[in-house]
Amino acid sequence: MSHATKPMITRASSPLTGTIRVPGDKSISHRSLMFGTLAIGETRIEGLLESEDVLATTSAMKALGANVRQLGPGSWSVEGVGVGGLCEPETALDFGNAGTGVRLTMGLVASHAVTAAFIGDASLSCRPMGRVLDPLREMGAEVLARSGDRLPLTVRGPETALPITYRVPVPSAQVKSAVLLAGLNAPGRTTVIEPIPTRDHTERMLLGFGAELDIEENADGERVLRLTGQPELKPQAITVPSDPSSAAFMIVAALIVPGSEVTVQDVLLNPHRTGLIKTLEEMDADISIENVRETGGKKLGDIRARHSRLTGTTVPAERAPSMIDEYPILAVAAAFAEGETRMLGLHELTVKESNRLAAVSAGLAVNGVPHEKGEDWLSVTGGETVKGGGTVVTHLDHRIAMSFLMLGLASDAPVAVDDGVPIATSFPDFADLVTQLGGRIELAAGEKA
Repeated sequence: MSHATKPMITRASSPLTGTIRVPGDKSISHRSLMFGTLAIGETRIEGLLESEDVLATTSAMKALGANVRQLGPGSWSVEGVGVGGLCEPETALDFGNAGTGVRLTMGLVASHAVTAAFIGDASLSCRPMGRVLDPLREMGAEVLARSGDRLPLTVRGPETALPITYRVPVPSAQVKSAVLLAGLNAPGRTTVIEPIPTRDHTERMLLGFGAELDIEENADGERVLRLTGQPELKPQAITVPSDPSSAAFMIVAALIVPGSEVTVQDVLLNPHRTGLIKTLEEMDADISIENVRETGGKKLGDIRARHSRLTGTTVPAERAPSMIDEYPILAVAAAFAEGETRMLGLHELTVKESNRLAAVSAGLAVNGVPHEKGEDWLSVTGGETVKGGGTVVTHLDHRIAMSFLMLGLASDAPVAVDDGVPIATSFPDFADLVTQLGGRIELAAGEKA
């Protein structure tokens, strides 16, 4: 699959100032649609992220039998079919670039007696699916896939799925969530063991929709989740908070552009989503969290970031699961931090929308930022200024594009990315919000973005 590219460029900007709200959290948006599909009755969702990734999930849930309707901007209704009630889709489920959407929906389908084909764009079709498919096979699902368990592929669920006990081999919220979603339609108890805790959106939402889920820590410090299958899930009213992964771009931009002060409202602050904020604070970032409150089991707050003289730090490997999507923008912050910033435990970056570790390294290199890269680590040596002037190859990765566009707002020379089109998969209003804050972002041809 191909598309017309949209090269973009950013230039050194005057201070960024203002108060904004970034789009709704993508992880919660995907899950809201899926749990709404598995509940009986109407689930109402406010603040849904209407990005290409999430809209692909809305189409998939419709194809599986749910009545999904848009009521207004960010406002959606899902009339669910109940656990065990999925319909067999008549055509392939096209997830575009949505890795979370496709992997979680595989779990959803795998315990139902239906057959579903999964397709995606060129980037998604290169990404490995085996780590999700392996436990689903244990539960009785049949999979027909390309070599390396890549898309396009077909999943056929069994008449009766088998509950399993599964130890997640590599920290992954997507794998955990796929197994739990499959376990909803398996009789008995499905158990997932996490040696290292990952984002807990799925567990929180399972409990909110009325599932029977026990969570405990065993003697080895592992997190053990035990889900009782075949519940009747109750529809919910959901308000999706602002996505901390999207907020990260504006926060870092405020830290590196002199004179800036930016507030991002209503950001999700659950413990497994705040790794970047903790890291930036360790780098002496001037960040304050205000108006903290809880709603629907979710902790929210407004994050205020001011221009700061950052210093290098070491980010431990165990923090990676709580900030895996934020390492590209952290590397940009590190480019402006005095001294060395070491990021450890980055293997998961090699299997995202692109090999993000390689893409970040290449982007730093063409913009004159000293750094070193290993198989699962990155070291950036920063300073007060960054040369810039490079064109970054994004490899269809929205986070690579947005991260290096932020670099250009504070570098000596403009920074370009070869394609801004993928940004719409997670942050359709990105360019508009950057401009609203005072940033200089343009199409590479010079037209306003």
